Amino acid sequence: WSHLIPENPQGDYWLIHEPQEPHRLDLNFLSFIAALEDEFARQQKTRKIEAAEKAILVRVEKNPLAGAEASLEELRQLTETCGVEVFDAQIQYRPQIDPKYLVGRGRLSAIDLRATQIGANLLIFDHELTPAQVRSISDFTGLKIIDRTQVILDIFAHRAHSREGKIQVELAQLKYLLPRLMHKDTSLSRLAGGIGGVGPGETKLEIDRRRIRDRIHRLEKDLKAITKSRGQRRGRREKSGLPVVSIVGYTNAGKSTLLNTLTQSAVLVEDKLFATLDTKSARLRFPRDTQAVITDTVGFIRNLPHELFSAFRATLDELQEADLLLHIIDVSNDQFEEQITAVETILEELEISNKPSIRVFNKADRFEDKELLATLSRRFDAVAVSALDKTSLFGLLEKIEAVLPNTNFSGRAFYVREEMKHEERNED
Repeated sequence: WSHLIPENPQGDYWLIHEPQEPHRLDLNFLSFIAALEDEFARQQKTRKIEAAEKAILVRVEKNPLAGAEASLEELRQLTETCGVEVFDAQIQYRPQIDPKYLVGRGRLSAIDLRATQIGANLLIFDHELTPAQVRSISDFTGLKIIDRTQVILDIFAHRAHSREGKIQVELAQLKYLLPRLMHKDTSLSRLAGGIGGVGPGETKLEIDRRRIRDRIHRLEKDLKAITKSRGQRRGRREKSGLPVVSIVGYTNAGKSTLLNTLTQSAVLVEDKLFATLDTKSARLRFPRDTQAVITDTVGFIRNLPHELFSAFRATLDELQEADLLLHIIDVSNDQFEEQITAVETILEELEISNKPSIRVFNKADRFEDKELLATLSRRFDAVAVSALDKTSLFGLLEKIEAVLPNTNFSGRAFYVREEMKHEERNED
């Protein structure tokens, strides 16, 4: 006979006892089961649980050298940013991804047992799942199933504050949801409705689909109006002649911190992924009393969901107007080279990879080997700084001033500052 067992150092999910004749089994079965259930409950209570959701992260990888651990660690950070507590993480290496469950059926059974053992109620896959896969995995385990894209969409939904940002996020959510609505209920007839009405055979699913499409159309129309208005404001700003510097980089690389230190601004700064979604601009003064406009943008991430890229395309297209890109890189991150590649891939998709740019190695204060840091700075042609230390930014300011085509517009500072205040009021 056998039974499930609570979490243990050996990592076992069950215990199989030696066979015994029933009449020789000295066991009060009801008391034993009650004690076992109490132990499961006790272990769950001893956990520090502040979130409503308790998750196990899952990734399937064909190539053992593909950096699955780093990708799963990033998913952990994304998940915790959502307020979900991560109880465990599982990686399965297999030559082919299972088309139905992603992981093998046996591994999924083990993950299901692990969830029961540790009290997890959510599986988060480090992949984009198809609707069929979500249903198959959910039916097999009885757990709530979400994918990486949903996690990122959830973060964006909580982080968007401006009207434009909220519209962009809702648009991305609806475009993700629409193809994932379950197939039509073919058991009901499809009787045509009258003009302006719903036919008696139209299912709730069809109504939901139609409403989502209508909502997408309205949101896209609103977004076009906002984009047009922003273009008009940008035109007025361009009349000032001030060059524009746009900050780009991987999420949590320190872009907003750098903007705050350079301009003495107060943009929200948190040690979280996607702490800032809404574009902010400020006046940047150089050592020789010349000026420019510097703009912070939403952080990038590898495998940025297509729905988000599409919805935020209008905002990202603002980078087309930049005279210079500052590519901020967290050099203290072990994956900084992969993050550089991810950012530059997105810049290529936006067709702005040929713009003048400066690579900035941020968080250099966390890099203990200064000789290696100097070597990396030369190799990547980067300026090493700490965004928290303004004294480390003088070299960067000089390089920006040298690269910009013309920064001698100090007389226009007040006009630009007022324009940016007006722009922020209109976007709130």
